[in-house]
Amino acid sequence: MRHTFPRRNNNFGKNCVMNVIVNDTGFHPAPPKTQTLNSILHLAPDHNTYPDHLNLNGIPQITINFADFSDGRGFTMARRLRNKGYRGGALQASGYLLADQYAMARRSGFDDIEISDAMAAHQPQDHWLFRAGWQQNDHRSRLFC
Repeated sequence: MRHTFPRRNNNFGKNCVMNVIVNDTGFHPAPPKTQTLNSILHLAPDHNTYPDHLNLNGIPQITINFADFSDGRGFTMARRLRNKGYRGGALQASGYLLADQYAMARRSGFDDIEISDAMAAHQPQDHWLFRAGWQQNDHRSRLFC
């Protein structure tokens, strides 16, 4: 069966307003942007600043934007941030991510994902909760036995 996915010009991409937070318990409303703008470090996967050059002390949240579902650089950046020692704050993915990518996002180190209302309507909460068992079947759990 071939799947078709909506493209960015259908209000799923980086230009739409994000307002649904997805975590292991389901959908939650996102906090108003005006309350969080000054306390969040926003990074793009193509940004030249990599975790080795960042001072992570005192940053309450880092958000990595995904402009396209086929761009996996944000997962690498999240893993690098966690390996660098970023543990004190939240690491959030935002933008164009699919429910199928939820387990990979969590395994990479993301705490939650922020998606648009349009994406939440296209892929309802049960699609995301189906992948909430992200710790199961992780190939890395078998490597260090």
